[in-house]
Amino acid sequence: MSKVIANMSMSLDGFIADPADGIDQLFGWMGNGDVEVPTAVDWATFRMTPASAAYMREGMARVGALVTGRHLFDVAQGWGGTHPLGVPIVVVTHEPPADWPHTETFTFTDSVESAIALAREAAGDKDVVVASAKIAQQCLDAGLLDAINVDQVPVLLGSGVRWFESLAKSPVRLSNPVVVEGNGVTHLAYAVQR
Repeated sequence: MSKVIANMSMSLDGFIADPADGIDQLFGWMGNGDVEVPTAVDWATFRMTPASAAYMREGMARVGALVTGRHLFDVAQGWGGTHPLGVPIVVVTHEPPADWPHTETFTFTDSVESAIALAREAAGDKDVVVASAKIAQQCLDAGLLDAINVDQVPVLLGSGVRWFESLAKSPVRLSNPVVVEGNGVTHLAYAVQR
């Protein structure tokens, strides 16, 4: 059965970006190895350690759609029209871009509930990944998340964008993690307990 999974790289002190939305300190693990992991775009081929590469390949193979927020969409400049995962993207926003040309792979909607429903439909029997702090928080509060995957990076940013800063419904209980040790990262996969 398909799952809705929030996934982010995160510093040890809980930040997914620095105060200026920078992520350079958090994604070094995607280029610190010898195993090539291609994606759907030429500009994003990763070079990882064997453990991280196996983890990434397995995860990417299960993804059928991605949900994000307008802020990340804007910061990433819409990934140039194609996300590295090469799957349909649903963007939660109250103000869709007026002249976005990539409507074959991008859908815009105004609520997390409709975004998850649209993404599930697009994903079929594959997983839906939520890649946005605020949208992941809203999905968790709405009971829509099945799992949280953290790529824990051994760095302390001290400040920035927290992943789960404003939960309306807490505490949230998680399962024991599945742990994969990489180089410069520990991959942690938790099921959300209901």
